[in-house]
Amino acid sequence: MDMREINEGVITEFRRKGGTLSGPMEGAPILLLTTTGRRSGKPHTTPVGFIDAGGRLAIAAANGGADVHPDWFRNIQASERVTVEVPGASLAAVAVIPRGDERTSLLARLVEELPGMKEHVAATDRDIPVIILSETPGP
Repeated sequence: MDMREINEGVITEFRRKGGTLSGPMEGAPILLLTTTGRRSGKPHTTPVGFIDAGGRLAIAAANGGADVHPDWFRNIQASERVTVEVPGASLAAVAVIPRGDERTSLLARLVEELPGMKEHVAATDRDIPVIILSETPGP
């Protein structure tokens, strides 16, 4: 089973069970991030681990420790408008890429708080971007 199939299963279970997951992801803080494809213009949804960053959500573009950024991060670089699904809510949000001390501090928290993140960071020499997701006000 490839990563795309695994993600599809996680997305289906997340939506069917209102954000609750079973198996190795049970209890992990997971959100569904939907970006707009930078070339296709189509929506793409990916499960991503997150932490609370003072009322905003912080995620890392770790890509399992691969030496390239995940496609969803490159989509964010093209358009910061995203949709975030958390248990019980779907939110329009804007994605901001912090730099410097803020990025360093948030990445340290992500490594400390998310299962597997330490291994992902250690597996690559790539600087792993951190993204802050902030809900955009509705009409």
